[in-house]
Amino acid sequence: MTGLVEICLMHPLDVVKTRFQIQRGAGDPGSYRSLSDCFRTVLRTEGLFGFYKGILPPILAETPKRAVKFFTFEQYKKLLALTPLSPGLQPSAFAQARRIARSDGLGLKGLNKGLTSTLGRHGVFNMIYFGFYFNVKDAVPPSPDPTLEFLRKFAIGLLAGTISSCVNIPFDVAKSRIQGPQPQPGQIKYRTCLQTMALVHREEGFLALYKGLVPKIMRLGPGGAVMLLVYEYVSGWLQRHW
Repeated sequence: MTGLVEICLMHPLDVVKTRFQIQRGAGDPGSYRSLSDCFRTVLRTEGLFGFYKGILPPILAETPKRAVKFFTFEQYKKLLALTPLSPGLQPSAFAQARRIARSDGLGLKGLNKGLTSTLGRHGVFNMIYFGFYFNVKDAVPPSPDPTLEFLRKFAIGLLAGTISSCVNIPFDVAKSRIQGPQPQPGQIKYRTCLQTMALVHREEGFLALYKGLVPKIMRLGPGGAVMLLVYEYVSGWLQRHW
């Protein structure tokens, strides 16, 4: 449920973030001048549903993944308590998957293309996201006022999502380059996670590894807070009534 709510609210920003990450500088024909220019261009050329392109795969993948993530986190939290640690609708998604599997297979050149970058992105994000949120939440005293308590949790979740996004975005850029269109048809330029990051750094500069940071923060800052708040309140309700 937490994943579904966050994806439905924040997917347009993910589309914008990916558009920025796959462009290769100002000379790229599909280059956007600014964040607002990207929003206007997508809306003008693709319509409102353009912001929801590719939403079906994340719903199918992220919703159960995040359920497993929070469940796993709870189990590890119980185990670690024993140690001295502080307490756009895209109906063609299946057709695309079949096409990729048919042409390139299921391996790292096909449906699992960009796997190492994805693992790095999620691993770094979740390590900081959960670690920051639950440690800072325990360190900042709760408020008896329900509104202030809600704002306290939202602010900590917002910081957790923002900091995690800033740290893991080079992996996200690498993932977008590997999975996106290659500069020259028929030639694979972006092959592996570290090779892609090194290549982007060498050809486009250090800041190119942070392309799409603003829409990513706009999505995963508040998105991360929403996800944790839904988890906290639903989990609390279930514990009280079950």
